[in-house]
Amino acid sequence: MAGKPIRILGIDTSLRSSGVGIIEVKGSEMRALAYGRIRNKSKVPHSLCLENIFNSITELIEEHAPDCAGIEGAFFAKNAKTAMVLGQARGAAITACAKKGLDISEYSPRKVKSAIVGTGAAEKDQVAKMVMRLLNLAEPPPEDAADALAIAICHYHQLSLPEELQAKKI
Repeated sequence: MAGKPIRILGIDTSLRSSGVGIIEVKGSEMRALAYGRIRNKSKVPHSLCLENIFNSITELIEEHAPDCAGIEGAFFAKNAKTAMVLGQARGAAITACAKKGLDISEYSPRKVKSAIVGTGAAEKDQVAKMVMRLLNLAEPPPEDAADALAIAICHYHQLSLPEELQAKKI
């Protein structure tokens, strides 16, 4: 990993505001190449929201050519409808990555927080501040984008582990 830079796409999915971020790591230098949110208005039908997520991630991959991707893992929601909609958004994001040939690994929110802040119980603002510090950003990224960048950073840390300890690929 010391020679060629590695680019990692991080994705924090939701139907209405998915966070995305791409980091590049070369040697000990880590920087954000791109980050933001994929927005879908509340009145837009789910099918068009999923298409927008798929197309936006596909365009991001084509523009920045990441080597791999990390995505927030599924969580257990009390509301079945919420869980199903989140699963659909994750499916659109995963499909965009798979179609472009990226290896995709998933991380629980606690694992990401622990990798970034040192504790799985960290608050969102603590994660955002540490992402700013690690990537040398002048101002905090939007909340969903900060989460996506944190997922990308978490994935980078996983890549340095022996294969049997690395995150599960999906």
